[in-house]
Amino acid sequence: MKKSRLYLMIMMLSLCAFTTISASEINPKTTTPIEIPAEVQVMLNRIEEIKGMDKSELKRTEKKELRKEVRAIKSKLRASGNGIYISSGAIIIILLLIIIL
Repeated sequence: MKKSRLYLMIMMLSLCAFTTISASEINPKTTTPIEIPAEVQVMLNRIEEIKGMDKSELKRTEKKELRKEVRAIKSKLRASGNGIYISSGAIIIILLLIIIL
């Protein structure tokens, strides 16, 4: 009885290994260039410009204004992420509903 369980486990593990190998061979990864909207590119360019500045000669208030500007730009970029974010709890509930129904 114990040997049959061992053989069954070995067989299942070997079948799983073959399916993952064949799946990776069938679907090769292709890289496609992603188009970045113009307004987002302008914000990214401004952040790079601020990073490249020589801040040692700036006054304290000017540095503070630059930090606020960078924070504002980063928050706008995060807000325009154009993505749908689902929490892990929501995913579990959705999967349970799919299984039950």
